[in-house]
Amino acid sequence: MKQLICAATALAMGATMATAEVKVGMITTLSGGGAGLGIDVRDGFMLAMKQSGRDDIEVVIEDDQRKPDIAVQLADKMIQSEKVDVLTGIIWSNLAMAVVPAATAQGKFYLSPNAGPSPLAGKGCHPNYFNVAWQNDSLHNGGGAYANKAGYKNTFIMAPNYPAGTDALNGYKALYEGEVAAEVYTKLGQTDYASEIAQIRASGADSVYFFLPGGMGISFLKQYAESGVDIPVVGPAFSFDQGILQAVGEAALGVKNTSQWNKDIDNAANAAFVESFQAEYGRLPSLYASQGFDTANLLISAVDKADVSDADAFRAALKEADFASVRGDFKFGTNNHPIHDVYIREVIKEGDVFTNKIIDTVLEDHGDPYAAECKM
Repeated sequence: MKQLICAATALAMGATMATAEVKVGMITTLSGGGAGLGIDVRDGFMLAMKQSGRDDIEVVIEDDQRKPDIAVQLADKMIQSEKVDVLTGIIWSNLAMAVVPAATAQGKFYLSPNAGPSPLAGKGCHPNYFNVAWQNDSLHNGGGAYANKAGYKNTFIMAPNYPAGTDALNGYKALYEGEVAAEVYTKLGQTDYASEIAQIRASGADSVYFFLPGGMGISFLKQYAESGVDIPVVGPAFSFDQGILQAVGEAALGVKNTSQWNKDIDNAANAAFVESFQAEYGRLPSLYASQGFDTANLLISAVDKADVSDADAFRAALKEADFASVRGDFKFGTNNHPIHDVYIREVIKEGDVFTNKIIDTVLEDHGDPYAAECKM
């Protein structure tokens, strides 16, 4: 599946042209169990492109089907045949690990709107790799900090067995001060959690922390609610985001989750984004949509300042992050990953819509521990 989208509209007629065309290759998940995440990233990105009125940035979009081999094939085609300057879009960390190192080694820029595996933040960092979302551990660090604040002493922790899952549970344990009742890794894409729920029931845990993005989180939360196990659950935003909540329904009400973004963050850019996204697509934006939107606006800010063919200048322009982020102040750390606040959200219902509200800030100006390993 391929979409070729030139950001050219009537509004762009009077726009100031940059000195060079920029071609962007977006590889993201548009089919299968994780499609909602990729669709939201794409829609947020393309909304920013439409609002910019640019005709000097071209975006080619491909579906990776959540398969590493397909993602690698698409990246090779985009670099060799499409001659893209910048790559973006990947949702899953195992796909990012398959694509990003080879792309940056060929001199391409990669702007991540989601996946933030620890190797790419640490020893495998690269000057052409910028993560506009978070390093994988970040929201899970917030989960550990929240567990301490909530007084949890014995947590059952669970995540899928892939790079982001490992980062998730390591990130939680990095700040969590209590005991771990059990550490369980599930199959990526799993939909039946009867065995894991039985383990939770028997564990003696006083809380559950889980990272199960997309359809995995929907399945687990529904089954957990039906099981009658009365142990509080906490997770990152990936398991409680806007699209997921509508599928989970009442079972998610009151659950606490960590995020670096929410629709009620009080700044002008965020208010305008939430309103315009809902007007454009007929739904509330998700965390993923906000990340796609910020990624596009970071790119646009760099194109305004430098020619992409001048790698040093373009890299410096990206590093400046001179754009109005939906999360407020935005800055990169030394390893080109965000330094940002992490919030605790609570799932609520507004009319007929399940959504989140921020109830506290658990980490301020939070970076990641892998920056110390990044030599650039």
